[in-house]
Amino acid sequence: MYPHRHSPQSDTRQTGLEDSARRSLVSLIFASTGLTIGGFSLLQFSAGNSLFACIELLVCAGLLGASRWIYHTRNLELWIYLYLIPTCAFLVYITLMPDASASAFVWTYLIPLLSYLLLGKRRGLQLAWPYMGGALLLYYWRFPLPQNAHELIDAGNAILCGALIMVFVHLYETRRAITYSQLQHQAQTDPLTGTASRGHFKQELIRGLQEAQRSDSPLVLVLMDIDHFKQVNDRWGHDAGDHALRHICDLLLERLRVTDSLGRLGGEEFGLLLRSTDLDSAKPLVESLRALISQHPLDYRGQRIELSATFGLAQWPSDGRTPDELYRCADSRLYTGKQQGRNCLISGDREIRMSSTLP
Repeated sequence: MYPHRHSPQSDTRQTGLEDSARRSLVSLIFASTGLTIGGFSLLQFSAGNSLFACIELLVCAGLLGASRWIYHTRNLELWIYLYLIPTCAFLVYITLMPDASASAFVWTYLIPLLSYLLLGKRRGLQLAWPYMGGALLLYYWRFPLPQNAHELIDAGNAILCGALIMVFVHLYETRRAITYSQLQHQAQTDPLTGTASRGHFKQELIRGLQEAQRSDSPLVLVLMDIDHFKQVNDRWGHDAGDHALRHICDLLLERLRVTDSLGRLGGEEFGLLLRSTDLDSAKPLVESLRALISQHPLDYRGQRIELSATFGLAQWPSDGRTPDELYRCADSRLYTGKQQGRNCLISGDREIRMSSTLP
């Protein structure tokens, strides 16, 4: 399926959250935790526990600083674990403190909520279950086992409540991740052709340029416009036009590499992103695509519909260094190709026209 083609660098996160949304969530949790600990430090000062209060102030300052830094770090997972593991350990510890109340165990119920929220289903499960199981064992090591029916009921309520929280959080996270993935796919995919949507193709172009800059490798943007597409709709109807768009996309996807991206920019205009490719290498490939379209007409309800397309090519960085510059250059060359008779590709001053055989 094409969605796996147009995002070769995609990173399917366990949380089902976009990176920016995930960082915002982590930043909010860090800041709120820091402020909460800062508030407790004031109470510790008033209670005369200066050493513990100073430690809490340092933790508060560290969390508030991390809430800002989290937007710039590359290894977000590491910061999440650096927060979760000490936090979960502390939640277990407060149930074992010498003066701790038996009801302090309820704080351990935050462990699955935080774990699943920040790490997603699989990693949240791996972290939460050992901590919850360990907390239960340590709790009954610290406090005596239930001795009568009343105590057994209390213990059963606490354990059952914790187990249900784990199950419900797991089920919720599973369904949320599936729903988010479906919505993300719909937003990123053109529903008619199955190629990348305009917005997602633009994101791919931006990421492609960033990768090209880091690796100092060329990249070619290709704009393609189907020739006389309005005549197809007018003569055979819009259903035939839809079939023509899908037919052409299927032809293109058969020839494109896994690392290439194809997106529908609107109507009958498409964009192709050829990574780690210069114009000299791109022109034979694009010419083969042009010839493939012109030599494979659409068979629509027994009728033969001839199709062709015009292509404009632009290379990073020689033809433009920004997405807008590259797009304008490719669009200008596409317009030149249409002015010069269509069914050709333009990569500069030269025009490559239709040939009788595929390269």
